[in-house]
Amino acid sequence: MSDFRVKLDGLLYSLLSWEQLAAFWLRIDASAGWYLYAVGQEVPTEMASAEQVRDFISRIDALLHAEHQERYCGIVYADDVDVPSFVVIYDPHNLGVSCGSSKERVWPGWIMSQVPPEALQAVVVPNNRKRWWESFLGRA
Repeated sequence: MSDFRVKLDGLLYSLLSWEQLAAFWLRIDASAGWYLYAVGQEVPTEMASAEQVRDFISRIDALLHAEHQERYCGIVYADDVDVPSFVVIYDPHNLGVSCGSSKERVWPGWIMSQVPPEALQAVVVPNNRKRWWESFLGRA
């Protein structure tokens, strides 16, 4: 099993509150060598620049606050909440069945990884998410 799959299928800790998430973003070392992967889009082959990582964090945080209108966060997970090297972010509009009774695995919307990512099972990405990602990449 690849390092990426070991991380993805391993133990991840949830950032339950918005306050925890805000503090967590500040602990991410933007220059530590991150791959930014929008699941269902092209798998990145190069690490993002520190500026791109900071921009991604800013944009994804704004998206989560705007679209996950709950009193808690609970849709961002990391391998280590103090010194993360792998971060999984679920799309607020594709959370699936929360009790886990669905036989279909719900893939995250985005992954920040310090190990090279690999394509995950085919995911249909809504057009609004494609446009959001293209905008982030500066293509739209």
